[in-house]
Formats: sequence, C-alpha cells, structure tokens
Amino acid sequence: MVYGENNLITAEIYPNEEYKDEQGITDCKEALQQIIDQVVLPTRPTSQWPLVVGFSDITALHALMSLHGVPSLHASMCKALATLPDDAHALSLLRDVLEGKLHLEEVIGEGRNIIGGNLSVLYGLQGTPYSLNKIIEQCKEAPILFIEDISENHYHIDRMLQNLRLSGVFEKISGLVVGQFTDCADDVSMGCSLLESIRQIAEPYSFPILFDYPSGHIDSNYPLLFSQEYYLSITNF
Repeated sequence: MVYGENNLITAEIYPNEEYKDEQGITDCKEALQQIIDQVVLPTRPTSQWPLVVGFSDITALHALMSLHGVPSLHASMCKALATLPDDAHALSLLRDVLEGKLHLEEVIGEGRNIIGGNLSVLYGLQGTPYSLNKIIEQCKEAPILFIEDISENHYHIDRMLQNLRLSGVFEKISGLVVGQFTDCADDVSMGCSLLESIRQIAEPYSFPILFDYPSGHIDSNYPLLFSQEYYLSITNF
C-alpha cells in the first residue's frame, strides 16, 4: 500500500492478504490512484514532488514519476541502512546523492534519460497509462532502459522481454542496462544462458547493451537517478 502524508510518500509491503484484511486495507491500486488524484497531482507542481527512493515494487512509483519527467532514485530501501555496514559502497553513494554531494550524471556523463526498474513490474504495467511506451513518449529523445529482477524463471524473463519487443519498446530506446537478475537460474531447455537470451532479443537493434550493472536485489545496489541524463559507452564486447 502506498499513502501520502504532507510532503512524504511512504510505501509499505504487507506480508500477506490476511494481514492486509486484518488492518482494514482495501485495494492497494485504488489507494495509489487516490494519491495521484488527490495528493500529488492537483496540489503541487512537479518541481515540488517528493523524491521517491527505492526499487523492486517501487518501480510502479518510478514509472509515475518518469511519466511526468520527475527524477526518482532507484536505490536501496531503508532496511539496508540497518543491515549493511556503514562503509558499504552502495550506501556511501546513496548518502552522497541524498546529501547533494554526488550528481550521478557526472559519474556516467551526459546524454539520454534513463528509465525502467524491475522487469516484472514493468511487464505488469504494459497496456496501462504508466507503461514504458507512455513514458518513452514523454522523453525528448530515445531513453536508456534499465532492467533487473529476482527469482524469475528463465522462460518467463524471455517472455516478458519478448512482450517489450513486440510492443515496440526496443525500437524506441537508445541503450539497455542489464542489472542483477538475482536467483534467476539458467534453464538448459532454453538452449542458452539467461544473459544470452537477453542479448539475442536485443541483437536486431543497434543500441549498446551493458550487462551485470551492480543494481537490483543485491547488497551492493548502486543508485540510479531516473529521468536524468546519462551517457552509456560500451568499450568491451
């Protein structure tokens, strides 16, 4: 469930449907739409929207922000602040970004906006007002797409990527950043590795592909600032 309170948007993940019912929580999608309709959109300009920080299911909020060209931060959740050592590089980067000490566009350069997030969530948003195609339509130039996932079967990842391909997403992007696909094992019946499946689907297109970027369901979850410009340069093949 996602709710708004003053200038804060908080996302809570409930363990199961029974817990949700006990707490009197109704339709989470309806709750999210209420935030959009009643809290965020009509009461403040996009320049005053809160910074959304998170990953995985938070991709739905990243999609909302990207649709309006508002930056959001794909990064570790608050849990990481308590479970990772203070000197963890991913946390150091996150703190630097939040404190304004590090502008990520200076790390990778300037170029095209980056969008995306968790592949399963992006797939679930297909055909909705928050789909990748709708987001890409709002970009001035072809953006870079970032994807990651966890605990998905090889064949299902292939299916989701084929869905993006058939819907024209790959024809409209300028680069692909493949993050961590944690606990997503290769399936020998597919005839190739998971990363090879991704490469084969993207092969007909001319955009560069970066594999194994350290972002996703891992401790070293490097932050990415969506709706900000990046320069993607691939030097090794």
